[in-house]
Amino acid sequence: MTDPKDAAPPPEKRGFWSRLMGRRDEAPASPEGTVEERAPEEAPEPQALETVEPAPEPIPPQDVPPVEAAEDPAPPATSETDFVPAPQESVEAPEPVAAEPEVVEPAPVVEEEPEPPVQIAEAAIVAPIPEKKSFWSRLTSGLSRTASALTQGITDLVSKRKLDAETLEELEDILIRADLGVTVSGRIVERVAKGRHDKMIAPEEVKGLIAAEVETILGPVAKPLEIDRAHKPFILLMVGVNGSGKTTTIGKLASQWRAEGLKVMLAAGDTFRAAAIEQLKVWGQRTGASVIARAPGADAAGVAFDAITEARAEGVDVLMIDTAGRLQNRTELMAELEKVVRVIRKQDATAPHAVLLVLDATVGQNALSQVEVFGKVAGVTGLVMTKLDGTARGGILVAIAEKHGLPVHLIGVGEGADDLQPFAAKDFARAIAGL
Repeated sequence: MTDPKDAAPPPEKRGFWSRLMGRRDEAPASPEGTVEERAPEEAPEPQALETVEPAPEPIPPQDVPPVEAAEDPAPPATSETDFVPAPQESVEAPEPVAAEPEVVEPAPVVEEEPEPPVQIAEAAIVAPIPEKKSFWSRLTSGLSRTASALTQGITDLVSKRKLDAETLEELEDILIRADLGVTVSGRIVERVAKGRHDKMIAPEEVKGLIAAEVETILGPVAKPLEIDRAHKPFILLMVGVNGSGKTTTIGKLASQWRAEGLKVMLAAGDTFRAAAIEQLKVWGQRTGASVIARAPGADAAGVAFDAITEARAEGVDVLMIDTAGRLQNRTELMAELEKVVRVIRKQDATAPHAVLLVLDATVGQNALSQVEVFGKVAGVTGLVMTKLDGTARGGILVAIAEKHGLPVHLIGVGEGADDLQPFAAKDFARAIAGL
């Protein structure tokens, strides 16, 4: 029999640390199969480490400091080192998140960014300066296309040629193309040729003669629009073709008269277009003027009748009646306009007290026909010329004044309320001549 002290004690006395580290006995002590039998036991032990660790057995002092554990780095790397780096990674992760953003300090970057907005604000302050230009500046700018077409041709013509018959004929053609009309162009050429035949003449001298002749024609028709306070309400009827700017002109006049303290009422007589009714309502809200409107398609004469009744009841100073745009060659539409005038006169025999024909400067010679037809149907008392800032045909106003002699009350050179101003013959003449 074998001695129990020789075989049994070594395996039983191995501590938990020894089993955890998978430490083997000396190779010669178990040559037959002890290592093979323990191998399957050692494999599951690392997997169950997390559940076994809380209950370790007392480790004898012999097993704690063995030299073999230092000589075999591989086993401890698979057990202890797997758990040691995990807390190190969790500790290192929050450190850069908490420290690095504070070191960057975006505060100085924010202090530098407000500087560009300050520059933009300064640019915005400079931008409104063009809006403060005088009406003369806006008129000159608006008529620049008309003046350029006229003066460039004159400069090219007379700068190197004498005023012979051929030169004067070409000069007349230039004036006619500028829509000044045949009669006015002929008068200007006669004035230029007087005492200068076969002589050289400076372009600036020709421009001065054109401006003087234009002012002579426009001077008698340049009359401001005045409200007769003896009539209350003062009834003003606005007429014109489609797109001439009637509704916008009404809104601008309402803004100016409201600024003077007058009580203004607007009547949406353009019942063909729902947009025109809404546009007039917007102007009423902007200016503080009351608006009389009916559903689209309503009788325009009925709207005018109701507006006069309401204006009298409310003590209105000025009543402006809008009408639908209509071409002067549409007989049925012109007949409807005539009906509106008749209904107004039934309410007040002296009304309408003013009938303004709004002319679009871009239509050129067609404006002459409009003045003639609307004058017969509605009894036009004065003219308003709009869109002078977008055409090279501003000279048509001279031809209209020379032929019809109707007062020119207002001219428009933009969309703003202050871009509609009383007509000044001298300023207009100098602007159209490029002076």
